[in-house]
Amino acid sequence: MKTAKQQAIGEILLTVIRVSIGWHFLYEGLSKLLATNWTSYSFLVKTSGVFSPFYHLLASNPIVLKSVDFLNIYGLLIIGLALFVGYFVRFASLAGFLLMVLYYFAYPPFGASIIAQVDEGSIFIVNKLFIEGFVLLFFALITSGGYGIDELLKLLKKRSPETTLPIEEQNAVNQQTRRDAIKNLSTLPVLCAVGWGGIRNLRNEGVDVMTGATIQVGETPLKDLKGVLPKGKLGNFQMSRLIAGGNLIGGWAHARDLIYSEMLFKAYNSEKKIFETLILAEKAGIDTINIGFPTGTVMAKYKKLTGSKIKVITQVAPGSKSSEIFDQINKAIDLGSDILQVQGNHTDVCARDGKLDVIQKMLEKIRLQGYVAGLGAHALESLIICEQKGIIPDYYMKTMHHDNYWSAHPKEFREPFEVMNGGKSDHNKYHDNLFCNNPEQTAEFVNKAKIPVMGFKVLAAGAIHPKDGFNWAFKNGADFICVGMFDFQVVNDVNICIDTLKNLQGRTREWYS
Repeated sequence: MKTAKQQAIGEILLTVIRVSIGWHFLYEGLSKLLATNWTSYSFLVKTSGVFSPFYHLLASNPIVLKSVDFLNIYGLLIIGLALFVGYFVRFASLAGFLLMVLYYFAYPPFGASIIAQVDEGSIFIVNKLFIEGFVLLFFALITSGGYGIDELLKLLKKRSPETTLPIEEQNAVNQQTRRDAIKNLSTLPVLCAVGWGGIRNLRNEGVDVMTGATIQVGETPLKDLKGVLPKGKLGNFQMSRLIAGGNLIGGWAHARDLIYSEMLFKAYNSEKKIFETLILAEKAGIDTINIGFPTGTVMAKYKKLTGSKIKVITQVAPGSKSSEIFDQINKAIDLGSDILQVQGNHTDVCARDGKLDVIQKMLEKIRLQGYVAGLGAHALESLIICEQKGIIPDYYMKTMHHDNYWSAHPKEFREPFEVMNGGKSDHNKYHDNLFCNNPEQTAEFVNKAKIPVMGFKVLAAGAIHPKDGFNWAFKNGADFICVGMFDFQVVNDVNICIDTLKNLQGRTREWYS
């Protein structure tokens, strides 16, 4: 048998747990209520896994979506308030448990829905929602949920009539009843204090970034897509003319002299965020990605666990030894790449250093394996030298952007192969700021090319607006453009590409794909 002290400690612990969960629900509801135009659309539409069709269905109908938003906000508020003050605890706990089930299976930490597996506090099967849900189920099944209004009502109901007890005993009962009433009403002033503080914090600071599904980056939602991305052909592959670039998700940043950018990109693009971005890109119509070799394992995992059909173009480089020249080609094939391309950095180095035989051997190896063989380059000189030597790939991938932006250094100080020669301390020279240093000559070369051309760095690593960069690349002969995108940029970039191709003027080159 428990002593009175043990019983009291148990009731206090139950109260603290119940109130904590209640405040979590209540604060989440307040955050969404006070946020400007909050909607669950993004949360619902990005779900993946076996249950995703149900959540996508909720997001697809505007009327249903409004109902979901309403029930979400006020469900959280009502459940949170009931748990906090201890009123209808069992019903509120059961409702909260069911809500946790819906949240849990939107991004379940198992199977194809690998999204939730990399969340902080989330491991295989068990995550924070799982634990909180079962705590709520516990409160729904037990007879006492700690101190609160429910217990106060029970106490008043069981109280004996005053006339049945002697005066001394009745006074003792009344005194105990008053003490119990104070205990059971103790959460009310706490609610007033933390509620006032929470509302004040939300009004002063805006939406709390630590609350779930409340962060709004200003991304364009999928429902605002303007149409279907046009496609072209590369080898036997039909693919979207807008191709996702791999630099951002791989953590490679061309950021002039901002030394922290690569770390920032890597911190933002966790494996979870990479998968979210890829899922969104595919839903928006981007069906191909061009990646650096190190990203191959992540893409293989993504395709295996999600069943994605996204086409992967892998950039491969020769090994440092002659016996290792084909290592990356073989590994990329093992990882399931669809198209292989000699990486631009190494094309430039080999062309600069007179090692054209390396490029020739790699292209031949790729073709012998039955794959489309691409050739990338930053320096136009690399492609010109290869063409003069009869080294013609199945397609070119060339940096294509104009130089009419602030950080582009003057033409008179530009040098051949400068991207590969390292950044200079002289402000008038290259410092990770210009990737197509002769745009007019590049456009002339592309317009004469008789094979498909994929333009990359079309935005000069963020210095040129997509509307401008996309138009310049397509107008000057690109058949595809490869663009690095954060998740919140995907839909907007797709819309810009659709508009650009629909209204394109001034292109003289025929489409070679």
